[in-house]
Amino acid sequence: MKKIILGTNRFSKLIREDSYFVDKTLMIKDFLERKKQVTIITRPRLFGKTINITMMSEFFDNTKDSKKLFKGTKIMDTSYASEINQYPTLFFSFSNARLNKKTIISEIRSQIINEWTKYDFVFNDLNKDEKIKYEACQHVLINWKDDDFIGITDVISFLIERLEIYYGKKVMLFIDEYDTPFIEAYRENFYDEIEEGITHLFMSILNKSSSLKYAMLIGIQIFANESIFSKLDNVIVCDVSNQIYAPYFGFDEKETKQLLEYYHLEFNEEVKEVYDGYCIGNIGIYNTWSILNYVSNKELRPFWINTALNEMLKDFFNKSDDSFKKQYEQLIENGYLETRITLQTSFYEVANTSNLWGLFVNAGYLTVDEIIDIADNYCRIRIPNNEVKTEFRSLTEYYLSLYEGQLNQLSHFLINEQFDEFSKYYQHILMLPSYHDLNNENSYHMMMLGMCLCLSDNYKIISNREEGKGRCDIIIQAHYEKKTSFVIEFKYFKEDKKDVEKALDKLSNEAIQQIKDRRYDYDLKGKVIYIGLAHHGKDVMMKWEEKVYI
Repeated sequence: MKKIILGTNRFSKLIREDSYFVDKTLMIKDFLERKKQVTIITRPRLFGKTINITMMSEFFDNTKDSKKLFKGTKIMDTSYASEINQYPTLFFSFSNARLNKKTIISEIRSQIINEWTKYDFVFNDLNKDEKIKYEACQHVLINWKDDDFIGITDVISFLIERLEIYYGKKVMLFIDEYDTPFIEAYRENFYDEIEEGITHLFMSILNKSSSLKYAMLIGIQIFANESIFSKLDNVIVCDVSNQIYAPYFGFDEKETKQLLEYYHLEFNEEVKEVYDGYCIGNIGIYNTWSILNYVSNKELRPFWINTALNEMLKDFFNKSDDSFKKQYEQLIENGYLETRITLQTSFYEVANTSNLWGLFVNAGYLTVDEIIDIADNYCRIRIPNNEVKTEFRSLTEYYLSLYEGQLNQLSHFLINEQFDEFSKYYQHILMLPSYHDLNNENSYHMMMLGMCLCLSDNYKIISNREEGKGRCDIIIQAHYEKKTSFVIEFKYFKEDKKDVEKALDKLSNEAIQQIKDRRYDYDLKGKVIYIGLAHHGKDVMMKWEEKVYI
């Protein structure tokens, strides 16, 4: 039985260590047939981007002998097998271009020096003018400061030019995580300092080099800076809504089923609920990292954790407008949202609501369920699965000014029917000085919905939906009759009263009675618990009543 290798970032290692391999090599055929000089592909984190782009580099690189690596793969059964190891190839990974301006520039410098050194033999037999260029480039590489990009574009351009002259073939270029320097610079507040230099670097490679055959750039986010991509004549941008290259990132249902069966694991609804739900183009896709971790650990739990982007999105909440915040509440309440999204302009460039939703989609927090109006980029987006809901619970805690883990604790008390603890902890949360103004019933409703985000394994969450003779606040309906269902009704009064406790007591009883009178428990089976929550600012009173339906 083949082993599962987690965390590898090289196609060659995957093959040489005889690990389980899902064959995506027909991506090479697709790439050659499209004949696009520049291909830009965006996919969420941990969807196999790095494996695929190193696969491309290994296939074309004429300094390597990759026939053993690709033996038995799908590409070798096509006429394009003859293209293996036929092109001078440059490969750059910006995955470690992080932390600060100095380390980003230093990492990019290191990547360029590696490729320059790899092909040092192409600088033999230079004429007088070429020697001058070469010496100037050497001077740049030796004396390159860690705080600027001066001269580096000349180095890249000269290297590509010499490769074509030496081999008589134009150059293949592959850049992994091309957007990482932009994202990191934005996160650390030096975006303006570094954007111009990196932009100029891309321009010199993609816009100005006549020695470039094809280039592929892979990342999470499109950067639509006017000077980078918009001036390219022969470019294709493939975001998550695009069907082009859709089958090659992540696992489709057939691939996932085959993988699980190989390791004697059942492909069932539980697996789908936790890891399924992404739609790339028109293909249902599973997250590569999550499925491989599930196979390795034999546990159905969240593996997709995106700490860096999670923190960035939290920061963007503070920079978003009221329109976004209102839509975010709709998303949490319904599990989906119909809105305008922009996938090919980053929030870093233009901070508006459609670009922010685009980042959520590009980063894998949401998926495009339906394109409603393609001309206006109006789409239905949704949270793809239960795994990602854990990330949204963290985001919702931040949105509500709560501490990490509080909503999880609250749901634990509820589901285990520890109502005294639930009531005390609920009151504790409301008393937090950080919790926002609590100026309407929706404030409490949002908190409960955030609490319910990760309950869908065993429960159906119904919010503000017509049930029985009225519109209930929240129903937590158990999938199985052996588990308890819950019906929650909120009440709120704003005006001051002489006896707040008496008023809350009356209102909480009214909430319970409303559940009964309007039959919010219609069609529920087994044990049902009615919960009435009455609020006045940070004061709360809870009543609950149990009923069993046979």
